Amino acid sequence: MSQETELDTRFVFAKAIAQEAGAMALEYFNGRDTLVIETKRDLQDVVSIADRNVETFIRARVAEAFGADGFLGEEYGYQEGHSGLTWVVDPIDGTAPFVNGLPTWCVSIAVLHSGVPVIGVIHVPCDDELYAAATGMGASLNGKTLGLDPSRNLQNAMTGIGCNSYVTPERVGAIVSALLGKGGNFIRNGSGALMLAYVAAGRLVGYYEPHMRAWDCMAGYCLVKEAGGTHLPFPAEGEALLQGHPVLASNQTVYADLLAIHTV
Repeated sequence: MSQETELDTRFVFAKAIAQEAGAMALEYFNGRDTLVIETKRDLQDVVSIADRNVETFIRARVAEAFGADGFLGEEYGYQEGHSGLTWVVDPIDGTAPFVNGLPTWCVSIAVLHSGVPVIGVIHVPCDDELYAAATGMGASLNGKTLGLDPSRNLQNAMTGIGCNSYVTPERVGAIVSALLGKGGNFIRNGSGALMLAYVAAGRLVGYYEPHMRAWDCMAGYCLVKEAGGTHLPFPAEGEALLQGHPVLASNQTVYADLLAIHTV
């Protein structure tokens, strides 16, 4: 099987499994009052049985269809493969909005080749939206091709900003202050993956978070790139794949401005 055929096969599969996983997650969301919520690193870092069961479902389906592929998921870690391809999955990105009844959460699925995201699929069950991209195939939202508008900038559009307990309040304050100082404005909806999808769709002009993990950003990075945007490289080979790194993605117009904020 050629590399192009392998990519096509996995792309079709990723879109289908994202929708199946999203339907499963949506059932949990609609019955969230019965979910047992646990905390991980701190009280804001939450996890539920929904996260774990959705990841288990995706892992099992990928192992059945592509047993030689590697797999990295937020809840159950890394399993090395030997095909040269690795699935990187966040079963529910935006667990805090999820458990609090907000719709800004998603299923994020990427496939990496040599550390580069070659497939990115993000399903947003509450909005019935499927973002999908693969190398050389462009990016789409519910089948409609996405392309970024170079006339959008920090001043006439919104920028997504992410934060977590790995980043000091002072650092977050400096980032927001720098963005406002450039005449920009910001939004944070609790899901970095979803905000990256919004960048690909042109709803946000860019997204920046000083510390993210691969499962939060790889699908979004593929989407933004295929929509015509650009992003900060994410070290994704060896141990670096398992560590947190800065994430920045935007249209071509504002990348330099956001890069300056990154170095503040």
